[in-house]
Amino acid sequence: MARPLRIGIQLPEVERDVRWPEYVAMAQAAELGGFDSIWVGDHLLYRGDGLHERGPWEAWTLLAGLAAVTERATLGPLVACAGFHDPGMLAKLAATVDEISGGRLIFGIGAGWNHAEFDAFGFPYDHRVSRFEEAFAIVRPLLAGERVTFDGSYWHAHDLVLLPEPARRVPIMAGSNSPRMLSILLPHADAWNTWYDDYGNSAEGFSELNSTITDAARAAGREPLDIARSACVLVALEGATQDRPYDKEAPPVTGSPDRIAQHLLGLAEAGADEAIIVVSPITVESITALGEVLALIDV
Repeated sequence: MARPLRIGIQLPEVERDVRWPEYVAMAQAAELGGFDSIWVGDHLLYRGDGLHERGPWEAWTLLAGLAAVTERATLGPLVACAGFHDPGMLAKLAATVDEISGGRLIFGIGAGWNHAEFDAFGFPYDHRVSRFEEAFAIVRPLLAGERVTFDGSYWHAHDLVLLPEPARRVPIMAGSNSPRMLSILLPHADAWNTWYDDYGNSAEGFSELNSTITDAARAAGREPLDIARSACVLVALEGATQDRPYDKEAPPVTGSPDRIAQHLLGLAEAGADEAIIVVSPITVESITALGEVLALIDV
């Protein structure tokens, strides 16, 4: 019997300093344990939230490395910030990672939100959605193998093409819940993802939010079932610390493997096609332990 939903894992971002050999070990443990997808956040710097300054490794470089040391799981940014790169360059990065991975990239994309990193790295934060709309109008056709000329208020492309030509049209995952962003993304997206605190980390909350996505898909002229639904899920295992703060309205899933498995199955019943686990603590040992949860779901 096929698993009722895909299960992914997010690798560490800023919970602690993690070096490349540990990322390799985690990704390979995830594949060995049966995870369907592996994700990394696309951020540059965190500050000003009451915690010490911290920042992750650059996402696209990390994804390229992970693509080379894994064989089966899909890979993707959760989600790529369109404001960190010229749109042509962003499409080039995505096409290259998809090539290295042998066609395993899922291109999650959004407009970004962390003002501090935009300021620190010198990226404009104003008119983020308008800038995103123009960037997406360049990125999307490029990843579909098209040639693009675009003259906007913020971004420009002149007879732009990706060469070598991408081996396939890279699938796009919408990483936003805002009505305007959804109106831009859903006419073209293959999937949609939401973070756990946007739906309260519960099956009931996901069902409610998911219904708004169904409505937005119809408004965008899409058949709702053509857009896969993806939910991040905060899970705390024994020994978890406050390395990833959470809102009291979205507490982590805790307890036995069976309880965690039942929570994930509840998300599937609520309409999720994929559950991406954000686990605390995030270690090789945690990823290995979650293999027991996946085995229960496979039964």
